Amino acid sequence: MEILSKMMHPDAVVPSYAHEGDAGCDLVAVERCTLKAGGGRAMVPTGLAVAIPEGHGGFVLPRSGLAAKHGVTCVNAPGLIDPGYRGELKVALVNLDPERDYVVHPGDRIAQLVVLAVTSASFRVVADLPAAPRGHGGFGSSGI
Repeated sequence: MEILSKMMHPDAVVPSYAHEGDAGCDLVAVERCTLKAGGGRAMVPTGLAVAIPEGHGGFVLPRSGLAAKHGVTCVNAPGLIDPGYRGELKVALVNLDPERDYVVHPGDRIAQLVVLAVTSASFRVVADLPAAPRGHGGFGSSGI
């Protein structure tokens, strides 16, 4: 699948996959910012706009290395890029490390973009839902 991309900043990087067969391609920062320890947040620009095809969604996910090594993750994971959005991609990052600030530098890989097919749904109100094995069990009802 081809994703049309527009460079909105001279340092923007076209998303690419680190390894053949990877599901997520890297999104790269174009500006420096500091995420303060203990919950500092920022909308980090990528300098890039994309045209996600109809019938698909772009899902912005954290990079596991940033999360594991530095406590940096995406605030709204997964972030969703709808097919009709044409603005600059910005990644909402948060620093969960309680002690150390984290500095994002231009050129840093800050998130992953996964493009998936999505189905539109319609909703119909009914008096009762069909029975299911789980029933009304909520969070933790599976025993985990």
